This record gives sequence, C-alpha cells and structure tokens, in this order.
Amino acid sequence: MSDTRELKQQLIDACLQLQAMGYLVGTYGNASARVPGGLIVTPSRIDYDAITPDDMVIVSDSGQVIEGHRPPSSETSVHRLILRARPDIQVVFHTHSLYATALSCLGESIPVIVEEQSQVIGAEIRCTNYVPAGQHLALGEEVARTIGDSNGALLRNHGVVACGRSIAEAVFASQVVERVAQMYLMCRAVGQPIPIPPEYVTSERERWLYRYGTEADKAISS
Repeated sequence: MSDTRELKQQLIDACLQLQAMGYLVGTYGNASARVPGGLIVTPSRIDYDAITPDDMVIVSDSGQVIEGHRPPSSETSVHRLILRARPDIQVVFHTHSLYATALSCLGESIPVIVEEQSQVIGAEIRCTNYVPAGQHLALGEEVARTIGDSNGALLRNHGVVACGRSIAEAVFASQVVERVAQMYLMCRAVGQPIPIPPEYVTSERERWLYRYGTEADKAISS
C-alpha cells in the first residue's frame, strides 16, 4: 500500500493543525483515514511533531495490523468501528479539545443549537456512557453505537470524536464540535438553549451536503 504515503502525510499535517489549536495534547488523541480493506491510523505514544509517514500504521477492517513497524493507537477500535458502522465517513479524529471534553464530564449530549451544527455535524452531539480506561474494544463499540447519524460525539469523561468525508471536513467538524460545546456551556450559564426544530436540522444538513455553494443553492435562495 505504498500509494498511501501522501494520505498518511496529509493526516499527519491535519494532526499538527489540531495540535496547534490545542485539540491534541501531548500524545493524547489520534486520527484515521479509510483505505481499501481497512484504515490508516496514527501510532501509539509518539509526539505528533515526530511522526513520519513511515510511522503510520495500516490496520484491516477486522483489527489486524497489515502494514507498519509501530503499534497502532490503543484506541484504534474507536476508529475502526465508527468507519465500519458509517460507510459515508472517510476520516475520524479523536481529540481532547477543552470545552467539548469539559462538557463530556457532565455526561450530557448537545442538542442542535446553531446552524453550523445542523449543517456540518447533522444531528445532536451525543455523549457516550463511561467506559473505563484500557477497555478499548468496549469504548469503540460504545462510540460507534452512540454517534448514530451524527458527525460528532462526546466520550464521557474522556474527549471527542469528529468525522467527515475528507480530512479537511473532519478537521472542520472538530472545530464545530468545540465551538458548539463552548456555546452550549455559555448558554447554560444564563439559561436553557432552544434547539433548532428537527425538520430544519434535516433540511440544512441536506443543503450543506449537496447544494451549498452551488448554482442549485443560489436558485433556491433567490
């Protein structure tokens, strides 16, 4: 799978971008991208500044290492099981961004409160049940179950996952999850946020996915 080298570098570059934003701390957090028959995933316990394409690991759909000389992320099952459950997703980031991780400690899900959430995330940002550290397969199963049709989820007392059809979209989803978590906490400080009605969540998600920025969208808006 030597033709994956460019994709590996793009994934590393995205991790460095998320690290610069404070979403990845130390070696906490990981990333993956779908490839035929499996996924590329970041290696375990290596600083992002030091990772090279040769350090990245390719894991099969069933969880077996098929390329790479380093152990894959200990949370590979999170990525593998999300990608297996969601064929529309190509890239997954697991981060520890501040506000979203803080909200995960409340064990609460975030209803759809702003348009960017309806468009980019597509649904509420649900919070998993707590899974003790080290139970990686159980965590993967819990996240894959919880995320449902959303492109973001909170891992209770742990962190965040955000997904997309591309690396750029998954980075953007990570940013939106963090912004929405901050907004939600700000709203909760003074009152109860009013969610967007479900029918408008559905229509805005569909518009963003298939018409946003096109002539078709322009025709509707005019």
